[in-house]
Amino acid sequence: MTTTLQEAFDKAASLPPERQKALAAIVLEEIEADDRWQRSFSQSQDALSKLAAEALEEDAQGRTRDLDELLKQTEPPSSGA
Repeated sequence: MTTTLQEAFDKAASLPPERQKALAAIVLEEIEADDRWQRSFSQSQDALSKLAAEALEEDAQGRTRDLDELLKQTEPPSSGA
């Protein structure tokens, strides 16, 4: 445990029981949320890697178009004002 975390726990220990419960709930929820994020992120990496490989293959096969050219085609003509 880091010194800072120990200091925080020491200070929290001096709080009234109801405030300790509330603080504990916040800390536990934050840890659980971080765990969920880490699991979700690690699972999504496989999907993202697969999509990136597919995109690179499509580009290598000439099945993609330049984004700048596509955007130029959708721009409204200038008014020349």
